[in-house]
Amino acid sequence: MDAISSLSELLADQKPSSFVEIPGVLGQTFGQATIAATLPISKLFSIFEVDLEVQRAIIPRNLSKLIDYVNLYLEDRQPIYFPGIIFSARGAGYYDDEHQALRLQPIEKLYVVDGQHRLAAFQRIMETLQSQMARAKDRREYDKMEEITEKLRRLYAFPISTMTYLDINARQERQLFSDINKLPRKLGGNLAVLRDQRRFYHVAATELAAKAPAMQKLTVDMFSERGKSPEYLFSYHLLIEILVGLFEGRMKSAARNNGYQYADKDLQELIGLAGAYFNGLLTHLPPPAKGEIVWSENIQIALALFMHEEATKTGSFNRYALEHALRILPHIDWNGIYAGEEKDRLPRRTRIMKAYNFIKSFYQDQNAFLISDAEAYKASFANKEDVS
Repeated sequence: MDAISSLSELLADQKPSSFVEIPGVLGQTFGQATIAATLPISKLFSIFEVDLEVQRAIIPRNLSKLIDYVNLYLEDRQPIYFPGIIFSARGAGYYDDEHQALRLQPIEKLYVVDGQHRLAAFQRIMETLQSQMARAKDRREYDKMEEITEKLRRLYAFPISTMTYLDINARQERQLFSDINKLPRKLGGNLAVLRDQRRFYHVAATELAAKAPAMQKLTVDMFSERGKSPEYLFSYHLLIEILVGLFEGRMKSAARNNGYQYADKDLQELIGLAGAYFNGLLTHLPPPAKGEIVWSENIQIALALFMHEEATKTGSFNRYALEHALRILPHIDWNGIYAGEEKDRLPRRTRIMKAYNFIKSFYQDQNAFLISDAEAYKASFANKEDVS
């Protein structure tokens, strides 16, 4: 008996009741056969599967953010964009050259390589809307049923770009997933344009990088989705982390004000204060250069956290208190923060907090001796209003 190499072959002799068709032109990506297609989310619900041997567990915080983003489309009718989702067919189905479509038996699935959280967000919203529909039906709330039905219709029809690898194995899937999530990726032009529809600090970072003179010297890679290209000093995500640290005194993952709804006045005020902060860094720190430890991401985040603490001692963000604290920077021995290989071997959060505590301790011990115009600062502080 001939060996069975795929589920499709096992089912080949049975008369199929139906097929799931994925239209697309057969191509090659990194030497592997692939199909690119745009499908409604309703079709994806019925054909995707998650292999936990390849995928990591769902991160609730990331899922919650994506649900909020999809709700911009459902609740506020704002256009939203998602990068394409990558699947692996693992040899399932067969490609129909005549109709240019991959045909799957009802039992066959596509395994998610990249896009698990995006799909989970749509699925969670669908389940929520279906529960709301059942309650509204029980209560005979017909107006509400019509509203939910319209949302479900739009949700099911939402188009998602996909790429399906036809015949790679689980080991190749794991490698592809790792490469996608670790290596820098260039943003498509449409995503770069649509970035202004994202959260508060994303928008602030984009405008700051484009308009603030200081950022021309600091160079921010705005065109990579993850990481940065070698010619840039800051990544886009590092800039966001610095802004959250400076204005909230928190790590990015714990940001409270990074929502989609905000006043333009608040945005412009933050951009102005952030521009002044980066000007202060350029004034008081060594010139920006790769390899200069003070411009490393851990110390930059630690500095932002410390400066937030000093700038908000009066209860609101005070620009003059920030300018005063910045004057301590030329006196700090940046090479004294980490001993031996600590800057490379310690966990990232530990490195940030070690730098923060070093800066804070130095400031508390030495600021009265090293900042010569303390009395002038006090006089100006008494006559100026806080910048909230």
